[in-house]
Amino acid sequence: MPRCPGQDQRFWKPGDIFEVGCPECGAKVEFWKDEPAVKCPKCKNQITNPKLDMGCAEWCQYAKECLGVTGKDSKILCNSLIEEMRKVFGDDQKRISHALNVLKYASEIQLAEGGDPLVVKAAAILHDIAILEAEKKHGSAAGNFHQIEGPPIAKAILEKHGVEAELVEHICKIIANHHDAGDIDTLEFQIIRDADQLVNIPEEFGDADKGKLKNIIERTFKTDKGRQLATELFIGG
Repeated sequence: MPRCPGQDQRFWKPGDIFEVGCPECGAKVEFWKDEPAVKCPKCKNQITNPKLDMGCAEWCQYAKECLGVTGKDSKILCNSLIEEMRKVFGDDQKRISHALNVLKYASEIQLAEGGDPLVVKAAAILHDIAILEAEKKHGSAAGNFHQIEGPPIAKAILEKHGVEAELVEHICKIIANHHDAGDIDTLEFQIIRDADQLVNIPEEFGDADKGKLKNIIERTFKTDKGRQLATELFIGG
């Protein structure tokens, strides 16, 4: 098979070799633009290339052989969204860690409960995407405003990476309502609510006794897996 011009290094430009932060540990990882995945030298996490050009992969019959992935590889999209989230949060490791921890729990709950993994992962990564901007504008009231300001920012990011309009709408609706019931109660929404709770409970209820924590879990968790994880983490057994 002739070599694809897009993969031929004679046609490469400055920036086709670049560094990204590892989604797990933050270490710098070098990519050549045609590498589908690289192992982080620090934590050994396998990282898919967030800048891999998937334009031809949607239609080219040789995409799998050429790139090692197809245009619908959600892990590539997930890593791209993590990079976008890191750019927005900059040096704020607390916000980055929060988003990655919500992603971790949301992925675990989704595997047990079902639902659309792309919607769940994208909503987990971007659920607080406007929090810093809201804090600058509104101070202590930021929690009430970042759900309003988050969806437009998330929509722009998702559309940039070619996510279908119907999925974008669903993801943005979850982001807009993840602190309250609102007008959405899809399984994916319930998963994000539970994952966010799993990360927030130690900070918000760190001094609560097991009886109070049990009541909180029974009252607020929506999924069986989320409830199980909360019980194991905060009560034991």
